[in-house]
Amino acid sequence: MENLAVFSGSSNRPLAERVVEYLNTSLGDIELTQFKDGEIYVQVKENVRGRDVFFIQSTSRDANFHIMEALLATDAFRRASARRINLVIPYFGYARQDRKDKPRVPISARVVADLMERMGASRIITVDLHAGQIQGFFYIPVDHLTALPLFVDYFKKYDELMIISPDAGGAPRAMEMAKRLSAPFAILFKRRKRANEAEIIQVVGNVEKKRAIIIDDIADTAGTLVKAAEAILNAGAQEVYAAITHPVLSPPAVERIKNSPIKKVVVTNTIKLSEEAEECDKIEVLDIAPLIGEAIIRVHQERSISELFR
Repeated sequence: MENLAVFSGSSNRPLAERVVEYLNTSLGDIELTQFKDGEIYVQVKENVRGRDVFFIQSTSRDANFHIMEALLATDAFRRASARRINLVIPYFGYARQDRKDKPRVPISARVVADLMERMGASRIITVDLHAGQIQGFFYIPVDHLTALPLFVDYFKKYDELMIISPDAGGAPRAMEMAKRLSAPFAILFKRRKRANEAEIIQVVGNVEKKRAIIIDDIADTAGTLVKAAEAILNAGAQEVYAAITHPVLSPPAVERIKNSPIKKVVVTNTIKLSEEAEECDKIEVLDIAPLIGEAIIRVHQERSISELFR
C-alpha cells in the first residue's frame, strides 16, 4: 500500500473516515474552505508527488457545490504532480440526465463526465449508476461497483420474497437480486408525469401473500416509492420493503416514508443522511465503506474489481 493517499471532500466525510479505517490508514490533509462570496478554496497540505491519490466525494445536497469542489481538488492534485488521480464518487449526481429526452435539453451527465476528465481524473470509482451507459461518457476507466451483495445479505433471512423493479430500466438489477435470493421478481408499469412524480399503472407479476422488496438506485422525494408500495399491497402482498442504494431523500421524503405502509427502507451510506432521516426508525443504513475500501486496494494493486462480485 505504498504511495497510497486518500482524501475526503466535504460531502460525506463520515464515509471517507470509515473507508480509511478499513484501509488501516488516515485521511490526507486537505483544506476545503470558502471565500465570503461562496467561491471554493482548495489546498492540498501534504506532498502527493508520484502518489496514487483517491479523492472521495459524493455529489448530493448541494450537488453543484460538491462537483465543483471535486473538480478543483482534481486540478490541485494534478498540478501537485500526483501519479494518478482516482475520483471515488459513491453517488454520481446528474446521472438521471443521461440522454436528450426532450427538445433543447443538455445531456448533463456527459457534461459532468467531460469536466472530471478534462481536469485530470485518471479513473472513476462509483456505485450503482442510475444509467449504466454513463460509463461510456468517459474515455478513462470507470469501476462500477454495486451495493447488491449488501442487500442480498440483509434480506436472505426472510422467506416468501418477491423482488420488485420500479420500472423497466431497473429490471436487470431486480432479476440479479432475485436470482441470488432464489426468489421470483415482478415489475411496475408506471407513467412519469414530470420530474419526481410518477403514476403507478400496474403491477406485472403475482405478488399475493409475498414479502415484496422494491429495489432501486435512488430515492429522491420518495413519492414514487410510496405509491409503488401502496400498489403492491393493493395487489395482495403481505409486506413491502425497499432496498435503495442512494438515499437522496429530498424533502418531504422522510415524512412520506414515516407515513407510508413500507415496513423498512434499507439504504447505504453513499450519501450522508440528514438528521431527520437518521432519526426515522423506518430507515436502516448498511455500510458500503468496506466495499469501497476493497475496490481502492484492488485498483492501487492493479488487481481485478469484478472478482468482488462473483
